[in-house]
Amino acid sequence: MVQISNSIVLPQFDIKKPGNARTTIILGLAGWCLFLAIWYGLVATQLVPVQLLPSPWAVLTALYQLFAEKNFLADVLKSILRILSSYGIAAFVAIPVGMLMGTFPLVEAFLNPLVSPLRYLPAPSFVPLLLMWFGTGETQKIALLFLGVIWFLITLIMDNAKAVRMELVETAKTLGAGRRIILRTIIFRSALPAIFDTLRQMLAVSWTYLVIAEIVAATDGIGAMMMRAKRFVQVDEIMAGILMIGILGLLFDWLMRLAHRQFFPYLYREKALKH
Repeated sequence: MVQISNSIVLPQFDIKKPGNARTTIILGLAGWCLFLAIWYGLVATQLVPVQLLPSPWAVLTALYQLFAEKNFLADVLKSILRILSSYGIAAFVAIPVGMLMGTFPLVEAFLNPLVSPLRYLPAPSFVPLLLMWFGTGETQKIALLFLGVIWFLITLIMDNAKAVRMELVETAKTLGAGRRIILRTIIFRSALPAIFDTLRQMLAVSWTYLVIAEIVAATDGIGAMMMRAKRFVQVDEIMAGILMIGILGLLFDWLMRLAHRQFFPYLYREKALKH
C-alpha cells in the first residue's frame, strides 16, 4: 500500500489548525454564494412555484417595503424587547442556581433530578397552560421565551462552575477563605468568561422560540407580522421576517462576542501567544 505523504495535504486542512483570515472570509463568501446560486436556480427553473419560493431580490424588496410602508421597525423593536426581557430574567435565575449546583454537590443532588428532565420538555408544549395561567397578554409570551432557555442555562452554567480548577479552591482554603469568598471571588470569577460565552450561545436558542411566542393572539412583533402575511399568502414577507430574525440573531451574537473581548482581553492575548 502506498502511503501518502503529509506534505501533499493542503495545510489549510490540517487537523484543528486555524486558517488565515483571508481564507476564512473567502470560504464564508463562497458558502453564501453557493446557497444563493441554488436558490436562484430553483426560482429560475421553476422547480418550486414562485408563489411559494420568491427570489432573494423579492425577499429583500419585501423587507424594505415592510420598513418603509408598514411600520415594521415597531414590530422589530417589540420582538427585541421581548427577547431581552425574557432572557434577562432567565439569566438572573440561572446564574446563581447554576453556580450553586456546580459548587456544592449536595445542591446538585437536590436540584439536578428536577432540572435535567425539564430540558427535554419542548417549550411550545406549555402554550396551552400558559394561556390558561396568564391569558394572551405579554406575560404569556415572556414566560414561553423564559421556559425555552432556563433549564439549559442552569445546566450549562453548572458545568461552567464545575470546570473551575480544584487547585484554585484548595489554595483559597489554605489561605483561610470561607465558602462565600471562594464562591464569589474564586469560582464565579474563574467561570465568568465561560458563563458569558454560554449566555451568548443560548441567546441564539431564545431567538428560535420568538415566532412561537408571537403567533398566539399577538398584534405586534415579527412573528405577528409573519402570521398576518400568511393570511394573505405573502410568502416574500414571511421570508423577510425569517431573514430579519437571522440578522438580529447574528447582530446580537457579534455584540456579545465583542463584549467578551472587551471584558476578558487576557484570554485573547493568551490565544494569540499560543499561535
